[in-house]
Amino acid sequence: MSKVILVLSDGLRYDTAVAGMGYLGHLVEVKLASLYKVTGELPCISRPIYETVHTGLPVSVHGIVSNLVVRPSTQPNIFRLALEAGKTTAAAAYYWFSELYNHAPYDRIEDREVDDESLPIQHGRFYTQDDYPDIELFAMAGMLVRRFSSDYLLVHPMGMDNTGEAYGANSAEYRNHAIRQDI
Repeated sequence: MSKVILVLSDGLRYDTAVAGMGYLGHLVEVKLASLYKVTGELPCISRPIYETVHTGLPVSVHGIVSNLVVRPSTQPNIFRLALEAGKTTAAAAYYWFSELYNHAPYDRIEDREVDDESLPIQHGRFYTQDDYPDIELFAMAGMLVRRFSSDYLLVHPMGMDNTGEAYGANSAEYRNHAIRQDI
């Protein structure tokens, strides 16, 4: 059985990824990774998109219509389906994923590190600051791979989004962040 790692780089433009992420491009070229151009669901904001990516449903169906909707997913989603199939799941991700797939509201002490086989995200490491360093998040994801060898792992860095909001998506800072994330 194959394992899946989804790297959901928040705020990363497709053209920037193709132009600046040569190593990932190489992995796609030799068929060790896949690249998909995703047309965002409206409204094009974070929490609704996370739910759309993990359920395959439009906002009008899943009901997470804004970042202010703080509740667990009510729809079949990748984490729940994997759990029901006896697979293991993990996430190194922004805390909104904990709220969407484990429980809400997020508790900074109880929910930061989760290892509970009964939860949809069985092995979770969650962060709350938008400027949380990507390098630390990728190290956290690496630890989850080594420790749990999950069937589905979500890796969700916010650095691209944070840099884009601070400097703009056409800035050198944004392009350089993509290159660093690729490394």
